[in-house]
This record gives sequence, C-alpha cells and structure tokens, in this order.
Amino acid sequence: MVSPERLESMQKSWVRTLERYRVSPADAYPVFDVLVAAYTAPERFYHNLEHLGDMFRVIERLSASIEEPNVLRMAVWFHDAVYDSREKDNEHRSGELAVDLLGPIGVPASAIEPIVRMIWATAHAVDAPTDRDTLVLLDADLAILGASEERYARYASDIRKEYAWVPDAEYRAGRAHVLARFLAAPRLYHSQLLFEEGEQRARANLREELARLQS
Repeated sequence: MVSPERLESMQKSWVRTLERYRVSPADAYPVFDVLVAAYTAPERFYHNLEHLGDMFRVIERLSASIEEPNVLRMAVWFHDAVYDSREKDNEHRSGELAVDLLGPIGVPASAIEPIVRMIWATAHAVDAPTDRDTLVLLDADLAILGASEERYARYASDIRKEYAWVPDAEYRAGRAHVLARFLAAPRLYHSQLLFEEGEQRARANLREELARLQS
C-alpha cells in the first residue's frame, strides 16, 4: 500500500520528468492517472505501486551510474503497466502502451525508443540489452529477491495470489522452474552495490522458497 503522501510525491516526480520534454502538467496528469489505475487494480498484489516505489528507491541509490535518468524513470513506470498473469506478452504490451501514451503528448521518439527497449528487457531474457541504464532497471526490478526473509515471504505470497487461478501442483512446478533459472545465473545483480548487499541473501531466499515448493 502506498500512502497518499507517497502517491502525491510520485505524481510530482512524474510531472517533473515529463517537463524535461516540454510536456505540460495538464498533458502529464491523464497519463499518470492511467498508470496509477493500472497499478492499483484489485488483482495487483505484488506488481503494484509499492513495487514501483521500491524500484525508484533503488534507482536513487544507483543514480551515479545512470546516463538518462528521465528515460529510466519512465521505463520504471511503464514496465509492468500491462500485467495479466494469464498472458506471456505483458512486457511487449507494456512497451506498446508507452508508445501509445507518450507519443501523443510530445515525448520524442528518441526517448520512447529506449524506454520500450528497456521495458522489453524486464522479461529477463538471456539476450536482454546490456547498456548501463537497462542493467540498473533490471537490478531494481529484482531487488526484492535480496530483501529480508520476512519481506521476501510476503513477496512470494503476493505472487501466488496473482496466480490464484493456477492449481497448486502446476503453480509449484512453474514457480520452481522460474526460481531455478534465477539460481542458475552467474550473478543476479549487475551493480556492485546490490551484488555486495543482496546477492547472497537473494540466493538464500530463492533456495528456501524452492525447497518449500518441492517439499
């Protein structure tokens, strides 16, 4: 849950970001409202405004390595704008939504194109782009894996709620496959800061959840 004060702060940050592209607040607000409506939908237990807030805090901590902060902030906002646990193309559709909503209000193609590429990269495919800002986005997206044991447990529970329509045995198998894929990666975090702070904790969390799923 995001407090009204936090939501107001996020709205002000959104307007400042769009002002960099000479988009007026009057044009920025309606897009913000669409995004907030998406992230506060009743089926959003994890992929919601709290997740975005967590990501923005990570990005602030990694700000020294960011090349295009405004592009990155918009990528954060749109990366889960479309989220349907029954579908496999959420990242692609989220990128399309960014094009549909940002282009008409005056955000230039030179900004929209990298935003879309970054959004698509959050599918965490092996061939994801490796530019610096994309790597920051990916680290922020996965920062939850290195959270405290209690916070990780709530995250895992919230993911299960988003897949409530999946039978338990099927969910266990599918989720275990996802966790095993993460564990097989040479490293989860690209930035040295998150690697040092969260890599071991993240791997412990993943192993513990995997063991519960397979028990």
